Amino acid sequence: MPFARKVWTLLVAIKDGLALLVLLLFFMGIYAALSARPNPGSVREGALLLKLDGAIVEEPSAASPFEMLFASEAPLREYGVHELIRALRAAARDSRIKAVVLDLSRFSGGGQVQLHDVGAALDEVRAAKKPVLAYAQLYTDDGIQLAAHASEVWVDPLGGAVPTGPGGTHLYYGPLLDRLKITAHVFRVGSFKSAVEPFTRDGMSPEARENYSALYSALWEGWRTEVARARPKANIAMVTSDPTGWLKASGGDAARAALAAGLVDRIGDHAAFGTRVAQLVGRDTINKRPGSYAHSSLDAWLAANRPPSTGKSIGIVTIAGEIVPGRAGPGRAGSERIVRLLDSALDQKLAALVVRVDSPGGSVTASEDIRAAIARFKARGIPVVVSMGNLAASGGYWVSTPADRIFAEPSAITGSIGVFAVLPSFERLLANYGVTSDGLRTTPLSGQPDPAAGYSPEFSAMVQSSVEFTYRRFVALVAGARHRTPQQIDAIAQGRVWDGGTARQIGLIDQFGGLDDALAYAANGARLRPGEWHAVFLGREKPGFAKFVEAMTASGDDASDEGARDWAGLAAERRSALVRRALADVERLGGESGVQAYCLDCPITGGGTPPGKPQPETLDLLSRLLAFRKE
Repeated sequence: MPFARKVWTLLVAIKDGLALLVLLLFFMGIYAALSARPNPGSVREGALLLKLDGAIVEEPSAASPFEMLFASEAPLREYGVHELIRALRAAARDSRIKAVVLDLSRFSGGGQVQLHDVGAALDEVRAAKKPVLAYAQLYTDDGIQLAAHASEVWVDPLGGAVPTGPGGTHLYYGPLLDRLKITAHVFRVGSFKSAVEPFTRDGMSPEARENYSALYSALWEGWRTEVARARPKANIAMVTSDPTGWLKASGGDAARAALAAGLVDRIGDHAAFGTRVAQLVGRDTINKRPGSYAHSSLDAWLAANRPPSTGKSIGIVTIAGEIVPGRAGPGRAGSERIVRLLDSALDQKLAALVVRVDSPGGSVTASEDIRAAIARFKARGIPVVVSMGNLAASGGYWVSTPADRIFAEPSAITGSIGVFAVLPSFERLLANYGVTSDGLRTTPLSGQPDPAAGYSPEFSAMVQSSVEFTYRRFVALVAGARHRTPQQIDAIAQGRVWDGGTARQIGLIDQFGGLDDALAYAANGARLRPGEWHAVFLGREKPGFAKFVEAMTASGDDASDEGARDWAGLAAERRSALVRRALADVERLGGESGVQAYCLDCPITGGGTPPGKPQPETLDLLSRLLAFRKE
């Protein structure tokens, strides 16, 4: 028996070793595939096809292999705005590209600033005498803003184009928490810091309504101005003043209504659209399906058009998404990851640093860590310039304070200079089920914080004092950066959110402009002339596995329009966004986030995706909270 046992152990060991060897070979094969770049040789004469099956973002998130494995369908992609702009500018110069095609069938949107920048690049293509053609089944605000820059806009016969404007409803949990007997202890500074209102009220405060009204009016005016400039024949007023009458005038046919309003040029299905493109660029000699045309994909085109690398380097660090401690990201601004990137870049002899911010803020301590890392560049005499994307508020403004100059577009959202903390306690809930607490304290802080028995007055006073100190620190940083007194900054702070145009008037930004303007200013500060420098995104190169997952999830250029949105599909998408927002709010209430400089008051952008992503445990937290409800 001992001999048989030893033989069996040996066989098991051999089996395990072989299994491990097979796994190693498997992953080595995957790594080889991951390391492969798109083949520039696949660039073909014809159209550049931008099949935007997803959202345009400042910094694409890292693909999660687990989400891909367990998802019922391929997730929508995220397209980096600067990669799209680079592709379009290269297409404007290259004689192989005869036209640019925007397939927006599954486009889920983007920030107003990002869409403005891509639209400007589309204008460069048209200025090079190359047509731009757009197609979708259903255009909403984001799609309309992008397609307005096309020379021909097509819509499916069963689709339409309807601008709705910014705004909508927010979720308020005050009555629910009261019913569940959960107490939300709020510590804040700022009359307009409405980020805490969802946990304490049943509706919007007058201060928040005032702030939203001014902000939305500015954003809506900016959107209408851009669409009118790019597409003068579009009659937005016809649609928005009486949408019901506008649709009835076309017999309920939304596609013809969009044509009547000048929002689209032609009605036709995908095959008819493709036939039109083929007339301009030639038919696809490989794929003979109806509606096919000669084209190059975005990935292959980017592989064939690498960014310049001559001259000195100007670094671009991207702070996108919620600012959190740790190594989170890309797509989420983990302070440890970003600080490491910045500190490593200190030894790379960068000529200048441009900080691209597209964030609603987040953790105060994480924001301070990033700010301090940026300030180390300034301490070495390296020019530091901030370029604000769609959103640079709260902690997003905190990290911007070391800048020599701040650039932003009029439709950017900034400000929200205020801090808060929300701590729940469950003493009323537990008492309702016969659970009480008792004990002995040696000091007023013994056992604190105690979410089961509630927080002592001394502990609550200390938290409020800490929040007030953090606010004063925030105001002092801004005052020093903007050459104002703390009193002057306090008057425009208080958690209020501003559009870029107003922010320039009150001195929170210096100059209108995008990333290119910020880079040019930084180069000038480094005394570099055009051609003597190039921009490099710090940490932007994707790891091999992310490239592999992205390639696996990408729908082919000739894929069908499965999942294309109609009216019911749009409603389902908005419903899903609402659920995601609710889950993120639950996580914010029950998470371990500490004092926050976060702009929950800021509008949701990017196709309705809420700022911040609920973590997997959020569903469990929500279910446990609701399980306490008495039947």
